[in-house]
Amino acid sequence: MKQCVRPPVRGVALALATALAWTVTGCGTGSASDDGTLTVWIMEGTNPDAGPFFDEVGAAFTERTSARLDVQYVPWPDAHDKFTKAMAGGTTPDVAEIGTTWTAEFADAGALADLTAHSAAAKDEDDMVPALRTAGTYDGKLYGVPWYAGVRALLYRRDVFAEHGLSAPTSWPELREVARELKEKEPGMLPFPVLGDSEYTLDAFVWGAGGELATPAGDGWRSAIGDREAVRGVDFYTSLATEHGTSAQAATTWDEADLVAGLTNGKVAMAVAGSWTPATILGDRPELAGKLAAAPLPGPDGGLSPSFLGGSHLGVFQTAADQELAWEFIELMTSAEYARKWADQTGYFPGRTSLVERAAQRRDPLVAPFARQMADAGRTVPVTPAFGEIQGKKTLARMVQAILSGKKSVQQATREAAAEMDESFGD
Repeated sequence: MKQCVRPPVRGVALALATALAWTVTGCGTGSASDDGTLTVWIMEGTNPDAGPFFDEVGAAFTERTSARLDVQYVPWPDAHDKFTKAMAGGTTPDVAEIGTTWTAEFADAGALADLTAHSAAAKDEDDMVPALRTAGTYDGKLYGVPWYAGVRALLYRRDVFAEHGLSAPTSWPELREVARELKEKEPGMLPFPVLGDSEYTLDAFVWGAGGELATPAGDGWRSAIGDREAVRGVDFYTSLATEHGTSAQAATTWDEADLVAGLTNGKVAMAVAGSWTPATILGDRPELAGKLAAAPLPGPDGGLSPSFLGGSHLGVFQTAADQELAWEFIELMTSAEYARKWADQTGYFPGRTSLVERAAQRRDPLVAPFARQMADAGRTVPVTPAFGEIQGKKTLARMVQAILSGKKSVQQATREAAAEMDESFGD
């Protein structure tokens, strides 16, 4: 999910100019809690039919608090810019959906309210999905309450595997061998695409090898992508393409949208994909119902490789006139009843561990494996505003592309990526 950060505004003239530009374009909303209304920004697109859901939530909220709920929808592609301008102009909403990788950035900018005491009083921290709670915590304080998330695991063609007597791999050697067999037996399909423009797919192999993307160092962070364990993960992942031919040169520039297209048109046999992907595929190709299955990402020698768990937090802005009322809304949204309803409608998982564990017990081959991955091996990227800059530069994606294209060795590419990351960290 995407998120937004409040940049420091230096100078009264700049602040006024920014606020004026925001208002003139019709983007300013402000926080209107003083008239008994709670203003909430929700990202548009996660739930295609969010209106009825928030009508129900709004009625429950009014019954609970006597306040009115004003839900405004913000398209994901426009969200970062809209939040940035609103923060600069002091026109942020009371509460907003915030992508998990933006929460630290917003907190660092001073835009979000500290929710630690509220959460402790509600005694709900133990039921927050750990990786989501970590992503919502900055400098030891909770600024983002987990709402929902998705996770990546293996998605494969169940019918193709059955035809050739193959099973979902449970280790890295098995993953390599299954991909090799698919290459031989299904020449018209891509056995296992190695995506050149998807950092989050790479992350799973770095973490699976025992490596890290970055580690705390003093008061800051240092890159760990050039460390031995991380290099091992990068090497295995890219070798599936460069040495074993289970990918294709075209995938060097693929992002996750390209992968979904490949799965949908029947050209991909097995891939690392998001928990939301099956619904997208089946929506376009209903004839594939029963022909897809999922499995957790295997570790090098068995077990699970961690994978990126990303979604959205709910955060309260400092501009909220009534932060207690804002917290009431968050409690309602993350309650078992409404968290489950939102998850059922969107295909994502709730931010509550108890509900994810319940999903892991289901027999659905397109739900339970992803839920298990999320509950047992979900991870988040380094919780520091500097990592957003690294992602913006596509440092890790460009590293993978350099290896896949043969322009750099694994050692050279990881070493140079580590140096670029350290520049962003301020070393």
